[in-house]
Amino acid sequence: MKTYLSHSVEETKQIAKDLATTLKGGETLLLEGDLGAGKTHFAKGLAEGLGIDELVTSPTFTLHNIYEGGRLTLNHFDFYRVDNPEDVEMLGLTDYFSTPDGVAAIEWSANVKSLLPRHTRTVTITCGQGGECDNMRKITIDD
Repeated sequence: MKTYLSHSVEETKQIAKDLATTLKGGETLLLEGDLGAGKTHFAKGLAEGLGIDELVTSPTFTLHNIYEGGRLTLNHFDFYRVDNPEDVEMLGLTDYFSTPDGVAAIEWSANVKSLLPRHTRTVTITCGQGGECDNMRKITIDD
């Protein structure tokens, strides 16, 4: 387990970019943290680290965004609005959780816990001083 302190969006993205250089494909990353903690910014850094030039946005309403054109494909999920994991399964989204030529980054994974692959890595982002996210974040990455 590795822990980092980030004092800005750019530092958060750099930590993710560094992680992206170690990914080989087939990984599922669970991005954990409160609303506004920086999960989508972390996903943006992953995309940059994979060599993806597309604008990365939160898939809160689409549930899944696919970003191609880099060393690996990034499958970015946001399950904040999901109440029933079976809906995700019926849409076929679980097929993208661990593709050999891609990486999955899943926000709000607790809402689909029963569908997750056995082997995942968790990235936990917590706000710094007094729970305020404007000054510092602690980012913990499981091995």
